[in-house]
Amino acid sequence: MNNPDWNHIRAFLATAETGSLSAGARKLGLTQPTLSRQVAALEADLGVLLFERLGRGLALTSAGHDLLNHSRTMGAAAEALSLAATGQAQAIEGTVRITASDVMSAYVLPPALHQLRRRAPRLTIDVVAANDIRDLMRREADIAIRHVRPDQPELITRLVRESHAHFYAASSYLERRGRPQSPEDMSRHDFVGFADLERSIEFMAPLGIHLTAQNFRIKSTSGLASWELVKQGFGICPMMTAVADPTPGIERLLPGLDPITFPIWLTTHRELHTSRRIRLVFDLLADFLCHI
Repeated sequence: MNNPDWNHIRAFLATAETGSLSAGARKLGLTQPTLSRQVAALEADLGVLLFERLGRGLALTSAGHDLLNHSRTMGAAAEALSLAATGQAQAIEGTVRITASDVMSAYVLPPALHQLRRRAPRLTIDVVAANDIRDLMRREADIAIRHVRPDQPELITRLVRESHAHFYAASSYLERRGRPQSPEDMSRHDFVGFADLERSIEFMAPLGIHLTAQNFRIKSTSGLASWELVKQGFGICPMMTAVADPTPGIERLLPGLDPITFPIWLTTHRELHTSRRIRLVFDLLADFLCHI
């Protein structure tokens, strides 16, 4: 007796479960003559009759019934093998380095990282929380989230959205110093400085908020430290609505004032964009950032 071919066993199993050659052929995507030949070949290999014709249908013989359970076991094993092989082929592993500001890294990205953990549990994510612009060209990071568009032709950039910010302060500060009712009122308040003070002062002037260095008695190069100082009642600062609005003890100032808008750019190296793990993370971040 020859060792049976799996294709022939699969043809027998489909025919037995559907009750006819035509239905079995449709299930497997074969022509009926092809399926019939495969069933006949299995009968020849085993030296037994597996089906009897009853009118236009087929009925299993006793030998066919005996073989059916074994065939189902083999089918289940084959399906499990196929799924395992597919999982291995699609497994995404390795390290992806994402650079973003420290505030975004701490307050915005965690839900996206949870999604990545579920989608690719074997992937390692290295979050480079930095407020300077990391150089993707030197592979200091694989993916960057930035508020300015890089201009190097070797980089792929996607504008995922225009985000919003407003001015915020702690209730404890406002109860002590009063709640500003206009941009002019803001000019008499304390601000928590972050990054370049001259640029901050220039940025706020067109909004009607006229500040000097005297308004910034507390400052830090760290966005996280600056935001914590705001929460502790040291003064006012602009912050992303996605970060500030859910923060207990923080109030949005001048709700009638137009929001500050700024772009969120997602950037990666053109060569790295062909990597499956980079593409997965890039696409997931793009979708996530579109909805924050």
